[in-house]
Amino acid sequence: LWDVQGWVGNDYHRLWLKSEGDRHETGIQALYSRAVSPFFDLQLGFRHDFEPQPARSHVVIGVQGLAPHWFEIDAAAFISDEGVVSAKLEAEYDMRLTQRLILQPRAESEVGFGDDEELGLGSGIREIDLSLRLRYEIRRKLAPYLGIGWRRAFGDTADFLELDGDDSSEFFTVAGLRFWF
Repeated sequence: LWDVQGWVGNDYHRLWLKSEGDRHETGIQALYSRAVSPFFDLQLGFRHDFEPQPARSHVVIGVQGLAPHWFEIDAAAFISDEGVVSAKLEAEYDMRLTQRLILQPRAESEVGFGDDEELGLGSGIREIDLSLRLRYEIRRKLAPYLGIGWRRAFGDTADFLELDGDDSSEFFTVAGLRFWF
């Protein structure tokens, strides 16, 4: 699994590049971001999914920022080149146990407003992903983490997975390195 984000620009105008991938999905996004409030940015751009096959391209509109009580939010709507509309919401919260040890609950959900049978994606709530990560900040800009999580597919998406011989629900572990410069 990887989740990489980076931007260039200033506080009001940015170009974001985001890439995410795991054993099932791989994609990249290029987004123009404009500050619309002190804590939120409106984002417009494109996403291309390399996996699963066949590849899909999407138009993206979303918001990203810091909600009240320090919740980090990333919400986006997508329209694929096949005309299928979907949305994704990610939320995370840093709970400081000490000055260097941070527990981070994360939630991610994907909703489809149409079927894409070729990719095995149904309409309705497609997937919910809940995880808990423990991060140790060696330095503010360098922090390894360990975590556990649970992912569950729903509705037609779960049926498509089970027809392919995959589980619609799974527990997983994650280990990684968070860094920035």
